[in-house]
Amino acid sequence: MTRPPLTWLYVPGDRPPVMAKALTAGADVVVIDLEDAVAPDRKEYARAATADLLSEPRPVPVQVRVNALDSPWAAEDLATLTACPGPAGLRLPKVSSPDEIGRVAAATPLPLYALLETALGIEHAYAIATAHPALRGIALGEADLRADLGVRADAGLDWPRSRVIVAARAAGLAPPPQSVHPDIRDLAGLAASCAHGRALGFLGRAAIHPRQLPVIEQAYLPTPAEIEHAETVLKAATTQEGAQALPDGRFVDAAVVATARRTLSLAHRG
Repeated sequence: MTRPPLTWLYVPGDRPPVMAKALTAGADVVVIDLEDAVAPDRKEYARAATADLLSEPRPVPVQVRVNALDSPWAAEDLATLTACPGPAGLRLPKVSSPDEIGRVAAATPLPLYALLETALGIEHAYAIATAHPALRGIALGEADLRADLGVRADAGLDWPRSRVIVAARAAGLAPPPQSVHPDIRDLAGLAASCAHGRALGFLGRAAIHPRQLPVIEQAYLPTPAEIEHAETVLKAATTQEGAQALPDGRFVDAAVVATARRTLSLAHRG
């Protein structure tokens, strides 16, 4: 069974010791950032350092967030990373149209992940999600989206969040992970935000510090009560046919059974 990832740890591409340490920090996926975390005069160094790291065996999958496609660094990012042995994928920032996915897919065979960070990107979410078979997932970049929309309260992002979740599902992609929680000291706030994101339909979350990883994983793993309920549902489904009610009165049909299977798959991931 494929282990569904729950944590993506971002690290700056121009800090090799931090990159190396991140590989053993406990994240399911490490994301090397060549974009926002790297100053313009460090872009070439970060690209070369990332290529060096990718030349060695790695204990976890490594993805790379390249520079924005309209930037002066994107083309060299794509060329360098395509020649590297085995990046698990490229994360493309500020995608706003499906044409951008097609252009990148023509330039590299690597799996692609689109980050939607503008109002236009949100409006084109489904078109982007279905743009090319190389696209394996979509997610939000909430910091830039907040600025683009002029959103102050967190609730102002719930509609774009739901839009991306629905677009991913409609396109047959995995549920998106949540965007990062920027305050690495606020673990209680992170846990509450994860609970809200899980209720919306996200699965897992990106992190910017290793201390956030266990909080995210705990928030997204099924609770003992959820596991017990899923096991009860599947037991009832294998002993009786058709729709039915459990002893506690909850109704069981094919959709409930499918949810129970997903719950147990996530609980026993490995």
